[in-house]
Amino acid sequence: MTVFLWGVLPYAAFALLIAGLVWRHRYDRFGWTTRSSQVYESRLLNIASPVFHYGILFVLVGHLIGLFVPESWTDAVGVSGHAYHLLSLYGGTAAGALAVAGIIVLIYRRRTNAPVFRATTANDKVMYVFLLSAIVLGMVAKLAHSSGTGYDYRHTIGPWSRGLFTLQPRTELMVGVPALYQVHAVIGMVLIALVPYTRLVHMFSAPVQYLVRPYVVYRSRDPRQLGPRPDRRGWERAGS
Repeated sequence: MTVFLWGVLPYAAFALLIAGLVWRHRYDRFGWTTRSSQVYESRLLNIASPVFHYGILFVLVGHLIGLFVPESWTDAVGVSGHAYHLLSLYGGTAAGALAVAGIIVLIYRRRTNAPVFRATTANDKVMYVFLLSAIVLGMVAKLAHSSGTGYDYRHTIGPWSRGLFTLQPRTELMVGVPALYQVHAVIGMVLIALVPYTRLVHMFSAPVQYLVRPYVVYRSRDPRQLGPRPDRRGWERAGS
């Protein structure tokens, strides 16, 4: 079980992630979207969406730092173990609470607005369950081991995570990890595998083309500047 959870499951999740992204890009490009429901309701969405996105962004940055920045690096810049623990505890909890608050409002919006609820698919519901579970369990694990210097995952989970990328996963490091952290990690890996098959796929989209595309020229439709419009063609008049 140890080998499966910490030596096989991570690569299975990554394989499903890559395969799903390739499949969506080749066969479901029009489905590569958040399927926005803003047209049905925008007041709550304009509040909850930024709250969730900022919260989850801070959560992801915190995980990247915690898992892939070795302790020797933070020591080299003068960040002590206790200071790192406090920053991780309070900063991570605040970021998680922000993301959870956004998700709760988004779920409330979907449940109480009939058109938005009808546009909610089964995999949306699965995605919300795993996303909310991963964030909440991460917060609970951190708070449950908050006394003193807390649980220093940089000596176990961190090296294990980095070992995955060198194809040398040190599965033995995960044996003594607290159960809450283990469950959090497993749910996180399942969530990674689900990303391409849910609306979360849009996290891999970025408007990079906007940096190099030609300018879009907008012209005024003021008739004083454009002059009289020409008569419409017959087929255009018929549909007007």
